[in-house]
Amino acid sequence: MRRHTLLIDADDTLWENNVFFEKTIEDFISLVEPLGYARDYVRRILNETERRNIRQHGYGVRSFGRSLEETYLKLAGHMAQRSTITQVSKMVGELERTPPHILDGVPDTLAYLTERHRLILFTKGEPAEQAAKVERSGLQGFFEAIEIVAEKSVNTYKTLVNQHHIVKSYGWMVGNSPRSDINPALQAGLNAVFIPHRATWELEHAELQSGVGKLVILRSFRDLRDHF
Repeated sequence: MRRHTLLIDADDTLWENNVFFEKTIEDFISLVEPLGYARDYVRRILNETERRNIRQHGYGVRSFGRSLEETYLKLAGHMAQRSTITQVSKMVGELERTPPHILDGVPDTLAYLTERHRLILFTKGEPAEQAAKVERSGLQGFFEAIEIVAEKSVNTYKTLVNQHHIVKSYGWMVGNSPRSDINPALQAGLNAVFIPHRATWELEHAELQSGVGKLVILRSFRDLRDHF
């Protein structure tokens, strides 16, 4: 069997991630509820703030915390209270300390795959934060390399292909995000495995697009064993 190179996403592919952010968001919306805004309106303002901050400050818990605080200050205006900002800061601190919760079947499947193929962990976010998650997960030993980038774009994939001498027809991106994992990988000439997650971050949603490579959709990470 020909050896493949599998680029594997981390957050919400190997371990739970967004469910903890969503819990924090729900707690935040409840915290600011006395201001009188509808919950969906607060979420919309937060999403807009996150989009803006991502462009300037990147991904990660700290950027997220900045977005929560800015959203509160915008909604509260002259009624903003230092005690509420302190509560928001505590919520973000708890989120930052949340250990990785490995998804079902991941360790066994990685152990199976690493004996047969080349595995590269490919994730985006704040480098120190993501590196800490990888270390705490205990999964780093399954991977030949760990690549952490600010954004997953078509050019980022092309750079990775050249850097690791990946034969595109035998290269696969495995992940849960259409916007970051699947569409740009296909457009860069790679194949892709889409493993939907029930709590994929709203800002990562996108319509699946066609590309040069093949697209496989699986129900779970464990199902990779049936294809590789």
